[in-house]
Parts: sequence; structure tokens; C-alpha cells
Amino acid sequence: MAKLLLRFEDRVIQEVDLSVDTVTIGREPDNLVRVDNPAVSGHHAKVYPEGGHYVLEDAESFNGTYVNNVRITKVALKDRDTALIGKHTLEFRDQARQGVAHGSVSTVDGQAQGIKAKPPQLDRTVFLDTAKAKELIALAVAAASSGGPAAVQNKGIAQSQVSVPAVHVAHQTIGTLTIVEGRTDQKYYVLTSQLTVIGKSKMAGIRLKRWFAPRVAASIYRAEDGYCIAASGDKVKVRVNDTVVEGGKKQLESGDVIEVAGIEAVFGFCEA
Repeated sequence: MAKLLLRFEDRVIQEVDLSVDTVTIGREPDNLVRVDNPAVSGHHAKVYPEGGHYVLEDAESFNGTYVNNVRITKVALKDRDTALIGKHTLEFRDQARQGVAHGSVSTVDGQAQGIKAKPPQLDRTVFLDTAKAKELIALAVAAASSGGPAAVQNKGIAQSQVSVPAVHVAHQTIGTLTIVEGRTDQKYYVLTSQLTVIGKSKMAGIRLKRWFAPRVAASIYRAEDGYCIAASGDKVKVRVNDTVVEGGKKQLESGDVIEVAGIEAVFGFCEA
């Protein structure tokens, strides 16, 4: 199982198993790996599987992302690669691939290194049945802010099927979002990701295309009893059925109309 180790001053303060589709890294609380440091951008970087290996991609961060002392835009990771995120380090561990170089590196200088090879494949059920991953988003945020520097927080998520209480969402149903007004990169989204960010940022799952759109406007994630939406801050207003979302988050029901950052969309469900 591949994983990430977040370190500060040689102490492991967080451990994340890469059993979900995308791990976001940054200062904002909606990241799975939260690095509370002024040198780190709100949404700094992300790690995700691509082409048979794991990739670390910088999200246009202000101070940049460095892997093995080289500034990168996107890099295919190999075992024991170390990334510098602000004053923290993030080490990639892949025990199944120890000692085997793979992938190519794309840096700001256009350099490339390494040889392509095939790391362990992810279980496909992770991409469809992510109920447990979404349930743990809130736990990840709370633990990252209160665990202390010596605490090791394991956010690993089992790849087995997860039983979800059928309060608002039946087991193996996936949320969808249909854009009815506004400019986005698609008109229909299936919300299979652990956390779906709405914004202009490159790491957003729902990319806003209009001028002056916020980099991160809102986030959609799944709690124990269904999908929820939350604004990214006080400056962004999220409306659900013409009512402003206040006090953190709003649980979504099928048919809800969402308005945020110049778009209007309808939330629904589809079978996995």
C-alpha cells in the first residue's frame, strides 16, 4: 500500500494511505493533508493515480513545490521521494516498489528523469464506493488541527465495500451535479471523488471558467448521512433552493438547486 508521511522537524505528524483517488494538500481545512503554515498556499498541491503510477502536481502555489530539491509542476513519484511543502516535508512510500525507479518528471525547467514502469494498481472499488472516505473528511480536518506535532494521524481508508446507512442516499448511489447556468469545464459531473472542489483552481473537480471566479468557491463532500456542501469562506455565498447556506454546511437532497460563484446547478443521484 502506497502512503504519504507528513513530517515537521523529523517528526511524523500525519500518515495518509493512498487508497482514495485524490489527496489534496494545503493550508485550507478542506484538504485531506492540511499544512497549517503561512508559507503554504490554501490549495498547494495534490497526489493522484495516473497512468499506472502516483503523481504529485503543484496547484499553482505561491512558493512552489519541490521534490528531491527540484522545483516541479508535475512529477511521477517513486518510493522515498521527498517533497518540500513550505517548512514541512512529505515523503512518498510505496513498499511494493522499493528500489524500482519509474515514471517521468516534468519540472519548471522541462527536465525529465526516470524510467516508466508499472506500480501496483488501485482497487477499482475505491473510485465508486467512497462513502467512508467522504465520512472521514471532517475527522481529517479536526485531527490535523488538534492532534499536536507528535501525533501520528492515519487517514487510511479500506478498499473494501463500506455499508452506508440509507438515510438520504441508498448504498452504492453516487451524487451528480448538472450545470444549468454558468460557465464550467463540463455540464454534468459524477461526484465519485472523496472531495469535490468548485472553483477556478487547477485542482478543482468542477472548474469555473468565467473571469474573476474564486479559486475555491465551495466544496461538496459526503458525510455519514449523505452529501453536503460548504462555502470556502465568508466572501463566497452558497445558495441552496434560494436560501443562503450559513453555519458551515448544508446537506443536499436530490433535486436541490445550488447557486454559487455565478453558476446554477441541480444535485441528484445515479447508481454506481
